[in-house]
Amino acid sequence: MKDGFLRVAAATPEVRVADPAFNARSIEDVLKRADADGVRLLVLPELCLTAYTCGDLFLQQSLLAAAQEALRELVRFSAGLELLFFVGLPWERGAKLCNVTAAVQGGRLLALYPKQNIPNYGEFYEARHFVPGPRKAEPEPFFDGGQTYDVPFGTDILLRCPDVPGLTAAAEVCEDLWVPDPPSVRHAAAGATVLVNASASDETTGKDIYRRQLVSAQSARLLCAYLYADAGEGESSTDLVFAGHDLICENGTLLAESARFRTGMTTADIDLGRLVSERRRMTTFRADAAGYATAEFRLKPMTLALRRFVDPAPFVPHDKADRDRRCEEILSIQSMGLKKRLAHTGAKTAVLGVSGGLDSTLALLVTARAFDLLGLPRAGILAVTMPCFGTTGRTYRNACELARRLGCTLREIGIGSAVTGHLADIGHDPDRRDVTYENAQARERTQVLMDLANQQGGLVIGTGDMSELALGWATYNGDHMSMYAVNCSVPKTLVRHLVRWCADVSADPALSAVLLDVLDTPVSPELLPPADGDISQKTEELVGPYELHDFFLYHVLRCGCPPAKVYRLAKLAFAGRYPDGTILKWLRSFYRRFFAQQFKRSCIPDGPKVGSVALSPRGDLRMPSDASAALWLRELDLL
Repeated sequence: MKDGFLRVAAATPEVRVADPAFNARSIEDVLKRADADGVRLLVLPELCLTAYTCGDLFLQQSLLAAAQEALRELVRFSAGLELLFFVGLPWERGAKLCNVTAAVQGGRLLALYPKQNIPNYGEFYEARHFVPGPRKAEPEPFFDGGQTYDVPFGTDILLRCPDVPGLTAAAEVCEDLWVPDPPSVRHAAAGATVLVNASASDETTGKDIYRRQLVSAQSARLLCAYLYADAGEGESSTDLVFAGHDLICENGTLLAESARFRTGMTTADIDLGRLVSERRRMTTFRADAAGYATAEFRLKPMTLALRRFVDPAPFVPHDKADRDRRCEEILSIQSMGLKKRLAHTGAKTAVLGVSGGLDSTLALLVTARAFDLLGLPRAGILAVTMPCFGTTGRTYRNACELARRLGCTLREIGIGSAVTGHLADIGHDPDRRDVTYENAQARERTQVLMDLANQQGGLVIGTGDMSELALGWATYNGDHMSMYAVNCSVPKTLVRHLVRWCADVSADPALSAVLLDVLDTPVSPELLPPADGDISQKTEELVGPYELHDFFLYHVLRCGCPPAKVYRLAKLAFAGRYPDGTILKWLRSFYRRFFAQQFKRSCIPDGPKVGSVALSPRGDLRMPSDASAALWLRELDLL
C-alpha cells in the first residue's frame, strides 16, 4: 500500500449448484491464497455461495438457511485474514428474496449490497425469484453465533479505510452495470475509488469483447478501479455456460484479465494515488455523497514488490499499429493548427531555421503538410540554414538536402561574423565559451528569422519541443521564440517516432535516407566548435537522457506523483538500463530545472496541444514563475 498502490483481485472459485457448504470451503481456499499473496481487496461472483443457476431452488428454505450459515462461516474465517472481500448469496428480507453481495472483513459483515436491476429477458428470469433492494441503506440484523448486530442493507453504502489514503469501495451486482444509469455512477460521485461487480454473465459468441469494453469504459468515465468477477465452472450447464471472465481495469486501462473457461484468481496492483489525482484535476467530477451510509474497515499498512507494468515510454504506444495511427494523428493536428494560423494571417510564406536536427526536421515536415492542405506551393517555405561556430558538415548537409527533397526554398546565411561583431560590441572575449557565447548565436538566428519573415510577409515557425520547454533547454528570446510553435506539446521521445514514421511512409527514397540519418545524429544545439569535425556538445550528456525526463514529466504532470513515487516507478521502468543513483541524479535535475525555468514557459508562443500533457500557460500549466522547488527537493533528499 506504499505510494498509493493496492493489490486487488477478482476470483472465480469452483462451485457446486445448491451446495453452500462446499462453496464456502472453496471460497476459503481462494481467500487464503489471496491473503498470502498480499491481496487486500477481492471480489467473488454473483450468488457464488449457492451458485447462480439454482433456479427455483432459491425458493427452498433449506438452501437459504444453508447460504446464511455459509456466510457466517466465511465471516468467522475472515477474522484471521487481512483483506476485504465481497461474496454473493440470496438474502431473505420481509418474505422476499434479494440478490446481494456481502462485504466482509476482519471477522465482521460490513454491508449488504442488493441488486437493483433484475433482468427478466432472454435467458434471464431473475424476477421469478428476486426483487430489487432499497437504495438507501437500512439496518438489517445479522445473527452470528452468540452475537447479533445491525448491518447496513442497501445500494448506497461506502466502505472507507482510514489506513489507506484514497481507498473507498462500493459494489454493484452484474446487470447493474449493463443498464443506462448504473449504481456505480452514484458510488463514484459519492467518493468510491474502487468499484466491484459480482457477476454471473453467461458466455455467448463475442460477449467477452463487449464485456471487456464495458468494464474498461466504466472505469474510464468514473476515474476508478473496477473489479469484475464472473461465474464459471461448476454452474449448471442445463441451458448456459459460464466462462469465469474476470477483469480488473483502472481509468480505462485493462490491468489484468483471466483466461476464460477456467477457475482461478486474477490480481493487479491498482494506483489509488493516480485515481485521486485525476479526480482532483477534473473539476467536472463533482462529489455528492448525500444519502450514503458509511462503514469503516481497517487494513495494516504494508509494502509489496509492485506487480504492475510501468511503461518506460508513456508518450509512445508500443503496438506498431497504434503508434502509426498516433503519428498520423499528431502530424494532422500540428499541420491543421498551422494551416489555420497561415490562413488567418494571410501569410503565403513560412520561415524556419533548419539545423539538421530532429526538431527542425519535424517542424519542416509539418509545415510542408500545412502548405499542401492550403494548396500553396512549397517554394513558399523558406528553410534557412545558419551555420556558425558549432555547425558540423553532417548536420549542414542534412538540413540542405531535407529542404531540397521537400521542395522548399533553401537559403544559407552564415552568422559567424555577425555573432563575432556582436560579442565585440558587448566586450565579450570570443575565447570565453560560456552561456553568453552560446546564447548570442541562438538569438542571432532568431533575429535573422524574424527579419526574414517581416521581409517576406511570412511567419516564423517554432521548432522547439515540449521536453525542451519542461527543462528550459532553450535560449530566452532565442529559439524559445517564434510566431507559431508546431512542436510545443510533442515530447522528444515522440519526435523521434514521428520522424521515423515519415521516413517509413515516404515515397521518396532519398528523403527517407535523409530522415534516417537525422535520426542517427546525436541531439545537440551545436553551439560549441566541433571536435575533429564531430559534434562536441551532446545535449543528453548535459541535461540527462530525454527518455528519463519524459518519464518524469508524464508522472509529475499527468499523474500528480510525488518525487518518491516517481523515483520508485522509474526504477521499475528502467531496471537494468540506468543505475538507481543515475535516475535519482536526473530526477533532482528535472525538478530543479522544471521550477527554475517556468519563466520561459510563461510567455511561449501559440501552438497546438496534441496529447494529455502540455505546458501552455493558456491551457494546461498555470504555474508561478517564482515558485520554490524546496519542498520537492527535500523529499528527494530523504531518498
